[in-house]
Amino acid sequence: MVNRVCISINNRCNLNCKYCHFHEKKDSIKTDEMDVVAILDNIREYIENNGIDVFKIGFVGNGEPLLEYDFLKEYILHISDYLADGRIAAYSITNGLLVDESKLQFFKEHNVNLGFSIDGISSIHDTYRCNTHAKVMEKIELYRKVNSKYPSMNCTVGKEILEKADDTIEFFQQFNTRVTFSRMIGQYGITLNEFNEFLKKAIQKLNVRTGGYDCTMYGGLCGAGMNNFFYANGKIYLCGNCIDLPALGVSSMPIHELEKVSLVFDRTQCYKETLCE
Repeated sequence: MVNRVCISINNRCNLNCKYCHFHEKKDSIKTDEMDVVAILDNIREYIENNGIDVFKIGFVGNGEPLLEYDFLKEYILHISDYLADGRIAAYSITNGLLVDESKLQFFKEHNVNLGFSIDGISSIHDTYRCNTHAKVMEKIELYRKVNSKYPSMNCTVGKEILEKADDTIEFFQQFNTRVTFSRMIGQYGITLNEFNEFLKKAIQKLNVRTGGYDCTMYGGLCGAGMNNFFYANGKIYLCGNCIDLPALGVSSMPIHELEKVSLVFDRTQCYKETLCE
């Protein structure tokens, strides 16, 4: 049974991060219209038909979601009743630059988790993420002001972080929040074994997101074809790392059709990477 999806609401970003694997796949990312409201209606119907307690939706993907804040706001309002009673758990991830108090209040009101991408210490973050560390820290403090706690954070782990693992872990300790470490892939990527060794160290001192059928990039098992379906550009893909593979169908396809997907492989490995070996 499907219980989570990611919906990419745009293909554009206000940064040009050096390691972005979506940029590496730009020839495969062909923008096409996608009716997100219709997707959300399909999800609502699927929840009711299957008695699902909690369905998780990530409004994340190929770009910076807050560039389409008006649309994102519309989508959140469309499922606000499900968000209010906990039947849908929604989240988004931002680079932080477009965050302001009114947006934070809206997300808070509708129980939508907004995570921040920040790659630890400034010297590493600024190298890859366009010298934005100081600005992101300002917006993280604004989040704390509005929510009386720090946001969840996402950190992409490359070779520089492996070399400064202790400094990175110490940086995140100050926030006492959940951290999602994601493995850098693509031309600047590190191996899965290197990443997992880092996670073992981080877990000793931090609240780290790991486990379950989700994605090996985040320390879990590969959920491709199970519960990690990815909507983008009017189509549905196995996951965000598979957008250069053939689509499973159009975005309007009923969700129960996705239950027919069957992949047999070692789920401790990334499905896309098993194809490239």
